[in-house]
Amino acid sequence: MPSSEYHPPPVFSTVRIVSLLSSLLVALASGTNYVFSAYGPQLGARLHLSHTQLNVIGLSGNIGVYGTAPLWGKLVDAKGPRILLVIGFVFLLSGYLGIRHLYDVGLPEGVADLSTVAFGALVLCGFMTGIGGNGGLASSMNVTAKSWPDRARATTTGLVLSGFGLSAFLFSTLAHIFYPGDTSEFLLLLAIGTSFPMVWGFFFVRHIPLPHSELTHSALEHGHARSESATRILARENNSTTHLLKDNDDVTHEDEDEADGAMSASVEFYPRSATHHHQAEASDYVVPRSPGAVALSPTRSSGNRNRSRGSFSVSRSRSRVRGVGIGIGADGLPNMRGMALAVNRNFWLLFTITSLLSGTGIMYINNVGSISQALYAEHSVEYDEVESAQLQALQVSTISIMNCVGRIGIGIIADITKNYFKLPRSFCISLVASLFVISQVAVYNVEHVNNLWKASALLGVAYGSLFGLFPTITIEWFGLPHFSENWGFVSLSPMIGGNIFSIAFGRNLDAHAPSDSAAAPSSSSTSSIVSTATAAITSTVISSSTLTTRGGLPSDHQCLQGRICYADSLKMTIFACCFALLLALYAGWIDRHSVKGHGRALLPESESETEVLWEEEEE
Repeated sequence: MPSSEYHPPPVFSTVRIVSLLSSLLVALASGTNYVFSAYGPQLGARLHLSHTQLNVIGLSGNIGVYGTAPLWGKLVDAKGPRILLVIGFVFLLSGYLGIRHLYDVGLPEGVADLSTVAFGALVLCGFMTGIGGNGGLASSMNVTAKSWPDRARATTTGLVLSGFGLSAFLFSTLAHIFYPGDTSEFLLLLAIGTSFPMVWGFFFVRHIPLPHSELTHSALEHGHARSESATRILARENNSTTHLLKDNDDVTHEDEDEADGAMSASVEFYPRSATHHHQAEASDYVVPRSPGAVALSPTRSSGNRNRSRGSFSVSRSRSRVRGVGIGIGADGLPNMRGMALAVNRNFWLLFTITSLLSGTGIMYINNVGSISQALYAEHSVEYDEVESAQLQALQVSTISIMNCVGRIGIGIIADITKNYFKLPRSFCISLVASLFVISQVAVYNVEHVNNLWKASALLGVAYGSLFGLFPTITIEWFGLPHFSENWGFVSLSPMIGGNIFSIAFGRNLDAHAPSDSAAAPSSSSTSSIVSTATAAITSTVISSSTLTTRGGLPSDHQCLQGRICYADSLKMTIFACCFALLLALYAGWIDRHSVKGHGRALLPESESETEVLWEEEEE
């Protein structure tokens, strides 16, 4: 009789690698929000949009990406990747075709400004592209994170995320080769090129269970690092109840229920054999090596495999956070979600760092085209639209390529940091924050457009490193079972920093444009939300230098003063990145402390006390 036992494929199997490469293809089609600067200025020139309006449209795509992250994360955790790939196909195709239609129609005869309805439609289409892009990214990230072992997880997720970062370069290069200077055809390329890879992903992006040996290796490794927070003993065949380590009478049936429930959840999550025999093998029990783990009885014989609650011994933490468990699964690994996440200080630490750094990156990426135009206009007697567009595309391509490099590089660095130097991956957060500080100082000191690519390269590496590292930190701190949902909540943070910094940048740029054209969209709710936070920026005093008329300018809203047009915004982001660096150093310190203290720092505020019991139900 043939065995019905299921054997997951090896780590480096064909099916797993095909799924990884398909996830990379989907990610390549999902990151086109970064290409906005390649067509945004042309869109603004044709539809007479101010820089503030352009930032609102660009931000609508980012809000679509980050605003749907928790919902899409929960959906892919529960239902798998296919439903999100369908969503990605529909929304990407519809969003870019909508933007193309509005661009082709242009302004009606004799109308100087875009109507409120048309502007709202542009914002909606941008929002749809963000929704679709995040559908593809969430599905590919979830599959990759759960299909590869912890020792290679940062590298593989970084590889997939590198595709997301390389997306802008890919599409801008294709447009430059096949449709040079044709914005309408570029938008059509985006519509088709982003939606149809989702169809491929529908068939080939799927979860591949990990081999049992990899699950055991992962649990043992984490158990060694955080043994006192999650030590348990599976003891059998004894007729007594023995307290170890300390005397304590506070063990309740509620504790027992929680321990059994946690074990059940763990067993449901990890792939298992299809046969009962394999499930009952002693090798399936993972017992972390720890000075606190004491075996009191031999493993039960193969003929006696039925466990009762009385014969199940497990460590229990007395830590409680307003009725919420401490977020440690029965396998000793973090397993946190919902309210346990909301009351965890490390979540808010990661949320704040992400908001400050990603907000800086989004501001620059959405406005690098305008920065390039401002620097070019300052040093050009006649404004050459073709040359300006080439310099603009150079910045987008540079950011995209270095974004890809940063995502791959930080994954490798993070794995080396953990596997070879035995340090937490969170130490790399300080490296990422430092790159952001350096990039913003570099942008501030650029005075000629020919040197702007250097600052763009630094920003690209920093931004790619941020989103290459932080998903892995989310897994380490809060667990893998609800990774996509938890990362979705962390991903809400860029909406805060991105909105504030980008709108402030746009208003600052408009403030330095000729006074008769520095108009902002009065109907924009996004602008009104951040108007208070950006009051200091908007009140910037325009330099007294005379604005000379330049021929061939693409928009009446063009600032001609070079770096002065946006310098105040960069001062804001430099300060924000320095503050994020301080928080990053603190994050590395507490995580290092948690490793030395066996997991205490990453648990909720209250101290945890571990108790190891051996219990046997009375006959």
